[in-house]
Formats: sequence, C-alpha cells, structure tokens
Amino acid sequence: MFEHFVFDWRDLLDIALVSALLYQVIQLLRGSRALAVLTGLGLLTLLYFMSRTMGLYTLTWLLQHIFSSLFILIVVIFQADIRQALGEMGAHRLFRRRELKQGGVEEVVMACVEMARLRVGALIVIERSMRLGDMIKREGVRVDAQLSRQLLMNIFYPKAPLHDGAVVISRGRIMAAACILPLAVAKGQNFGTRHRAALGITQESDAVAVVVSEERGEISVAMKGELVRSLDATRLRQVLNEIL
Repeated sequence: MFEHFVFDWRDLLDIALVSALLYQVIQLLRGSRALAVLTGLGLLTLLYFMSRTMGLYTLTWLLQHIFSSLFILIVVIFQADIRQALGEMGAHRLFRRRELKQGGVEEVVMACVEMARLRVGALIVIERSMRLGDMIKREGVRVDAQLSRQLLMNIFYPKAPLHDGAVVISRGRIMAAACILPLAVAKGQNFGTRHRAALGITQESDAVAVVVSEERGEISVAMKGELVRSLDATRLRQVLNEIL
C-alpha cells in the first residue's frame, strides 16, 4: 500500500528547498509590518469563503475582484520589503569576510567618542553585503580615502563643506561624504533627521549606521530599522565588532 509513496533524491531536494525558502520568508517577515498586512489578507480570505458558504453574493463579488488584483496589490504594498529581500538574497555570501577590520572599528569608535564629547553631529554608514554604490553616485561626493578618525572629524566639522549628510564606509575606506539617505517614518519617537536617515538606510539595506547627536552628545547604532542608543566607547566597540 505504500508503493506510491517512495521518495527519491529529487523529492528530498524539493522538500529541502521549499523548507529553506519558507524559513527565509518567515525570517524576513518577523517583526515587520508585512506580517500584519499578511494577517489582514488572511482574514479577507477567510471572510471570502464564509461569504460564499452563506450566500452573500455582493460581498463575494467584491472580494473576488479584490483577489483578482492581488498580485499587483502585494507588489504595491510590499515594494520596499521585496526590494530589500531581493537585495539581501543577491548580496548573500556563504563565506562573508569582515567589512571593517579591528583597526577600522577603532578609528570609527574614537572619532564618534570625540565628536560626542565636542557635540559635533555625525552620521556614518558602514556597508556590509549590499553595496551602496548607486546612492554614492547619485547623491554623495566621492572621497575614496583611507579610514581615519582625523578625516571623519574633519568631514563632520560644522563649518566643513561636506558635514551635511552621511559618510559611507566601504571595504574599510571612506568612499563618499555628504550622502543624502532615505528618511524613515518614526511615529511616536522624537528622532532628528540623522536618526531617521540612519533608520531609513538600515531598513532598505543591511548596512550599519552610527549616529552622533549634537544636541545630546549621544552615540547610537542603527541596524535593520532598529536603534540602540546611549552607547559609550566600550559598548559601541562591542556592538560594531559583533555586527561587522
């Protein structure tokens, strides 16, 4: 009776690939607004089957027309999430090297600590797997210089011509300055432009953003749209070494 249920290696490969894909989708959706939207679509689907069973023809007709455009609806609603997911898939590396070595981390930490002490605002974006070259070409001023705390402090000096915007560090070098980043919508939070920009770029890429607040002299780190605030030198160094 079990002769029709014999698995070969292709069935096992098929199950493994589907399982891996579902796992990645769940990981991407966890803690995001996409999960809430999908829950709403699930409720609409349940309502559709209930309306068909109960003979509610007008409601069934309306839901049928909504579902006929479901693919376009999903693309419109999840365009930012789809772009981020595809970017992460394309940038994934099985053996990813460190994007910022120990010496580079120390230069960033020392620059941020000193700028926080002097109440100099700064926004430093550190690339990881997803490259930000398009943003640099479009908005920023190319620098391509060796990473050093002195250069970072000179760039963000309030009267310097490049102090507005973000510095982008790529492959351990300062690639660009004065970069304009997408701003996140921070509802219910008293975030300034730098913090919203840090959240925005980390929502759209896997980059890490370090923010120095000129008002509070506070150092924060943003990653995946989340912000960790009030970091001292030790904690900032620890966070960057863990992430990069």
